[in-house]
Amino acid sequence: MTPKLLNDNAVVTELDISHLVTEDDTPVDNFQSEKQQRLLVEPLYSSWLLEMPFIAAANVGLFYALKQDPIVPDAMLSLGLEVPTDWSKKQNRSYFVWELGKVPDVCIEVVSNREGDELTLSRRSQQQGKPMSKKELYARIGVPYYAVFDPLEQLQTPTEMDGALLGVWALREGRYQPLPSPFWLSSVGLGLTLWEGKFEGVNGQWLRWCSQDGQVIPTGAEGRDLENQRAETEHQRAEAERQRAETEHQRAEAERQRAETEHQRAEAERQRADRLAAQLRAMGLDPDNVGDQG
Repeated sequence: MTPKLLNDNAVVTELDISHLVTEDDTPVDNFQSEKQQRLLVEPLYSSWLLEMPFIAAANVGLFYALKQDPIVPDAMLSLGLEVPTDWSKKQNRSYFVWELGKVPDVCIEVVSNREGDELTLSRRSQQQGKPMSKKELYARIGVPYYAVFDPLEQLQTPTEMDGALLGVWALREGRYQPLPSPFWLSSVGLGLTLWEGKFEGVNGQWLRWCSQDGQVIPTGAEGRDLENQRAETEHQRAEAERQRAETEHQRAEAERQRAETEHQRAEAERQRADRLAAQLRAMGLDPDNVGDQG
């Protein structure tokens, strides 16, 4: 059965969502997924790279139809929106498409096992009668970009990831078409890339947002480290310039002292010559012709 979506042409004044479960307190994620989810959200708020308002969220229900269970992306990004501030209202605590007026621009799934239906329906989901995979559903509701990160290599059959750890698709005429690497999401102004490094003390391969030149968008901590490094580099540059100026000053001072010594030596030589000339004159000799006399 195809999910019944909200009719875009319908006039909606207020919807009864009291029956919808927006949070169920079920712990379903592992440590790796939890860290990865935060790594896809926090840098966007720390970097101020996106000039327009946006919502970036992890593990938040995406309600796309009136009488359907939500889909819960591991991470999603929606441009041109802001998170509602009055969380006492149920309609502000999850991503209700009819409240916010649009679907997210990007939905990302991080694969932990073969039961998540990220690309194809698992055997269990088929037995439960689920109508479509997450990829098909995201395309159905019109999410412009869909990304799947398979760090544990759970979906590596030829019809799934086929050896790739990251796949990104763009919606074209209602169907997802794979994007080539490097993965640049042009209408979003961001890219996605795999990054090898340490995040919160854990070394590994992580999915990161990046700029068009492939530079990862730093976390707040990374940004502070980069700023400290820039400040330290500037300090070292200024110190090197100060030392260079001091060396130049010392060189100039040494040159001045050398010139002064030469001047004193010349002056001493002149005074010695004057004394000798005076002595010659006292002896009745012409100091200028002393070599011709005798």
